[in-house]
Amino acid sequence: MEPETRHNINMTSAEIANLWNTYTGDTLAKCVLSYFLEKVEDTEIRLVLEYARNNCEKHIQRITEIFYGEKYLLPHGFTSEDVNVDAPRLYTDTFFLYYIKQMARMGLAAYSVALPLAARSDVRDFFKDCIASSTELDDKATQVLLSKGIYVRPPYISSPEKVGFVQRQNFLVDFFGDHRPLQVIEITHLYGNIQTNTLGKALLMGFSQVAESNEVREFMLRGKEISMKHIEVFSSTLRDEDLPVTQTWDDLVMDSRVSPFSDKLMMAHTVALIGTGIANYGASMGLSMRTDLTTNYARLAAEVGKYGYDGANLMIDKGWLEQPPQAPNRDGLSKKK
Repeated sequence: MEPETRHNINMTSAEIANLWNTYTGDTLAKCVLSYFLEKVEDTEIRLVLEYARNNCEKHIQRITEIFYGEKYLLPHGFTSEDVNVDAPRLYTDTFFLYYIKQMARMGLAAYSVALPLAARSDVRDFFKDCIASSTELDDKATQVLLSKGIYVRPPYISSPEKVGFVQRQNFLVDFFGDHRPLQVIEITHLYGNIQTNTLGKALLMGFSQVAESNEVREFMLRGKEISMKHIEVFSSTLRDEDLPVTQTWDDLVMDSRVSPFSDKLMMAHTVALIGTGIANYGASMGLSMRTDLTTNYARLAAEVGKYGYDGANLMIDKGWLEQPPQAPNRDGLSKKK
């Protein structure tokens, strides 16, 4: 019997990109969660945070093994130098729980994109495990939120009396300034974007209090103002339909002025959230059929994009932006030595 032929399948650019981003994100998350775990007092919330940090450590180890097996350079990411677990408390336990809920949501979105783009079995297995563990993390966070009576539910609506079909073009365009009622998918995205901006606003409030660099502090304050503006735009749309609006989380930020995180980590975290926000707005725009909604999403995404561009430039100026792998510069390689 002939021995089985083994093929060495190189990683694709998509596999490298998603593993690289996951490694960087998990090293950042491990720093944040290590600080949270040093401060948390609630036993139920501690268990959720421990599960989340264990996931990060497993992901980092798995990616390290894959990259070393391919003799591929690991990102630098974030280390213990980027976190001070002895810093005073900056956020409440309740904030920790809301933070984990939103991070689980972001992880599920990222991994569901990464999995279909992967061909190698080891990479596919890794992202399958990521989806499973993120689902479990979301379940754990949701159960604790429910048990404490602080889960914020999307608005309820009544059941339709009959099945209907669209008869007029004003379903898409309000010719005389009268908007049709919001569809459930539109309500869902408005609510979801309020939630992510509410988290972002609270996070950046804390970051602005403790940032060492004046430039970083001003960047965080600018982001807080953008979040406030976007929350109001989305909330006003819901209020116009007599639908409830979620509360703010400003009271979940403490008054500490001592930073638990490096300015580099806080900038990277903010820029990553900006990217997620733009992706959320794009998805919302694609699934919303009222033109006033799509117009709002387009202009707000442009504003966030400019904010993210400025953030990336600030990180470059500070020497904090790690360069992802890129294609060879063929024109440069073709030049005479």
